[in-house]
Amino acid sequence: MPLAKSTLNEANPVYAIAGDFCRIFAEDMKGLYLLSFLLTADSEKAEKCFVSGLGDCIEANSVFADWARSWARRTVVQNAIRTIEPTPLYSGERTHFHRANRVVVAHDDVPLSAVLSLPTFDRFVFVMSALERYSDQECKALLRCSQQDIVAARERALTSIGAYAERTAPLAPFDAREFAGTDASLAKTA
Repeated sequence: MPLAKSTLNEANPVYAIAGDFCRIFAEDMKGLYLLSFLLTADSEKAEKCFVSGLGDCIEANSVFADWARSWARRTVVQNAIRTIEPTPLYSGERTHFHRANRVVVAHDDVPLSAVLSLPTFDRFVFVMSALERYSDQECKALLRCSQQDIVAARERALTSIGAYAERTAPLAPFDAREFAGTDASLAKTA
């Protein structure tokens, strides 16, 4: 279903309206929530980032209708960054999952477990650069760090995920599209 047209005449660009963002968040709820959860590694924080992402999109200044889906994903990423405040200082900290306040991932979801077990900064860089396909420059700007921090974190993340896969073989196929939701740009490259 195409996005609703703005009330401007046809000579002007078409902008997304609140209803468009509500529909996008409803249609891609699973993908947007998963993105939020992968970044925050906490179900409560992920829900808050998801909900505030919808609010931010609705209240945003004019956004071209063609950019509305990517704007929604970017808003979720920005909310996760504000919530978690990942820093490039690698301290060896790992995410631990407790049944009381976090989602416990089944062994069948090895790739999801591998991503969630990454140190916070490395997880943000991996999700943003490898799964969301942000450039190093975009990651650097959003995470407020150096490009060397981005490259090093991605390398650590990939190494850690590879080691995780070797420890927990057999590994289910890792499909980045699973984490990217219904983004049309990924569907075209598949």
